[in-house]
Amino acid sequence: MNKIKVWPHITIVAGIVALIAAVGVGFWMAHEQTASAEELPSAARIQRVDGDVAFSDSLPKSDAADPNAEWVTATPNQPFSVGDRIYTRDNSHASLAFSGRNFARLDPNTSLDVVSLEDRRTQLALRDGSAMFEVGYLAPNELFEVATPYGAVNFDRPGLYNLGFDNNGGVLVSVLSGLARVVGQSGSGEISKGEMLTLVGQAAAELALSRLNGQDAGNQVDDYYRYQYPNSYDGRYNNYDAYLSDPYYYDPYRRNASYQHASSTIPGINDLDYYGDWQNVAGYGNAWRPRVDSGWVPYQQGQWTNDYPYGPTWVSSEPWGYAPYHYGRWANVNNQWYWIPDGVNTTPTYAPALVGFVNPNDGNQIGWLPLGPRDIYAPRYYDANWQPRYLTRANIVPEQLINFGIPGAVTVVPVDAWGRPINPRSITSLDSRNWTSLRPTLDPLTLTPLRNAVIHSAWGRGKIDLPPGIAKKLRDTPVFFSGDIRESPSRKDLARSMRVERISDTARNQKFKIKDERQESQQVDHTRKQEMERLNVEAKRGDKKAQQQVRQLEQQQKKETRAQGPKQKAGQTKAERKAQQKPQGEQVGSPAKQQSKGASKQERKQTSSGGGQVPNAPEKAKAKVKGNGKGKP
Repeated sequence: MNKIKVWPHITIVAGIVALIAAVGVGFWMAHEQTASAEELPSAARIQRVDGDVAFSDSLPKSDAADPNAEWVTATPNQPFSVGDRIYTRDNSHASLAFSGRNFARLDPNTSLDVVSLEDRRTQLALRDGSAMFEVGYLAPNELFEVATPYGAVNFDRPGLYNLGFDNNGGVLVSVLSGLARVVGQSGSGEISKGEMLTLVGQAAAELALSRLNGQDAGNQVDDYYRYQYPNSYDGRYNNYDAYLSDPYYYDPYRRNASYQHASSTIPGINDLDYYGDWQNVAGYGNAWRPRVDSGWVPYQQGQWTNDYPYGPTWVSSEPWGYAPYHYGRWANVNNQWYWIPDGVNTTPTYAPALVGFVNPNDGNQIGWLPLGPRDIYAPRYYDANWQPRYLTRANIVPEQLINFGIPGAVTVVPVDAWGRPINPRSITSLDSRNWTSLRPTLDPLTLTPLRNAVIHSAWGRGKIDLPPGIAKKLRDTPVFFSGDIRESPSRKDLARSMRVERISDTARNQKFKIKDERQESQQVDHTRKQEMERLNVEAKRGDKKAQQQVRQLEQQQKKETRAQGPKQKAGQTKAERKAQQKPQGEQVGSPAKQQSKGASKQERKQTSSGGGQVPNAPEKAKAKVKGNGKGKP
């Protein structure tokens, strides 16, 4: 065979050309895969689930598609974001945390869609049922808006709000505290605390403004706080006047020391005081340690789910397991794990999981380990074909990770166990001899076995069907916002798919023509209150006729509450109402059933009695208000 001789200078030129081509391809790939940080929406937390709650992170499909196909079972600690939908079935509730200070409770047969979830913009859609919204803080110029089929409701001040549909198909907006602004296609108007507005008709042309009945309002507040804070609430808000005089008694921002060490924008921060302790750790500052058994390792109790557009997402089964797994870092000090949060005055960015991934044993296993302080992270989201869009140019294969050499830090399971609750018996130890040959990656879908599991597996989430016709109704019912509707690059054509529309500027600038029933309802309420007080005095003296009249008036008030309240509350039995007040299932957004064994008797007594600050919490927590926004004092 003839040999072809290549002159040295030709070889050099070819090498240079190849190098230029490689650099060009590398630059093109980096350019194509790098996206703006604003493209990735924030996330919120499903903090508690009672009963059958459905969740969907798929946009509604066309009319020809099955509208029930995208719904799966919701779980506590599950993140949700733009384009996601939540529905509570019969006798079911869900508690949501949009931040460490803003919450919502969904009543039975209620739907809530997320249209926008940004730093200063929360836009939700309520198409059925009723929900209570607890707004603890609003930053300057922040928009917190709920769209309905008859118009939008803006929460302009921190407070407690109840929105729901009545038996006649109208929307009731009750302001238990705070200030709301309702914007419909026929105009806009404000609702102050102690008032209720009824919207009827597609254009919200029929409106009636009335005063809340004190007893009904007290029942609503009491019911909410019994659900949201079941192990610390003492029933004081059953009297509506008592609530108005001190509406911030249970505000976790004032009661929990965790808000002094981590940003209040983080959902789930309110859980940490109940399940762990803050300590000053040398080299790291204030750090939180969960009260766990020896040998415990982060990211082992729970499961991985595939959450579009974030990809593999950790969902912890630990009641406190949201904030420490999606924000901050973990450090191992003296064989104990500590969570190191970002600073109080920062705005931390949500991550589906702050871990590095490894693929030992030729692809038969998958492993991960918690990122440590100063470890880099590569924020990203994936498109419809599960191709990454990186938000920084960080190297996704770092040179080293702080926790990689710590015994037990790497959790290894078989690939076919991925997507199911982690079975402790399936966890194996990573042989230290393999450490030097493994390079962790920050993007899990660069590992072929894991990518195949993501694309070709349903990840074990149980499918759930909505009641007949409900899925189609939730898909087809249009709702209206007053603010701009911003499209997310990760959720293209969101407004059309979710049937959301913007109310015109003309309608927004007009004033509602309202039937004002406040004076009439106030007089009726005052007269009824006086009559009830008179009869109670006589009943205590043993007047049997007065006792009978008291019972009749109480029954009449209950009937009126059911008739005027959201439709899913109508017709409930006494046992069902009692069951609603009694928490069932996982209590994630609530205090632990029992205080830590390490807490003193005096500490347990202070906490259970609701006696103000958490023991040892800094005194300044009582008066702290973040920034210049509107928050609870």
